[in-house]
Amino acid sequence: MSSRRTRGSRQSSGATRITDDQIADLVSKLQLLIPESHTRPSNKVSASKVLQETCNYIRSLHREVEDLSDRLSVLLESTESDSAQAAIIRSLLM
Repeated sequence: MSSRRTRGSRQSSGATRITDDQIADLVSKLQLLIPESHTRPSNKVSASKVLQETCNYIRSLHREVEDLSDRLSVLLESTESDSAQAAIIRSLLM
């Protein structure tokens, strides 16, 4: 057991200590949520690799959101002349 986990347990007064088995279970569940993980055989993958893939996936989702936001801004600008269309798009976003 690492000293970091021990310190964390002491600092979070009243918090339940997470066991290594629980961490392994959570990492396995997380791995199922990452698309790249589904294509790989179900061999054991290190928790650090799963966390790395998760971070990369979240970054790609952020880029996709930014791209879609930019595209939406362009769409809204092009529909400004047709305020009814712009109003419909804005209402869908709310």
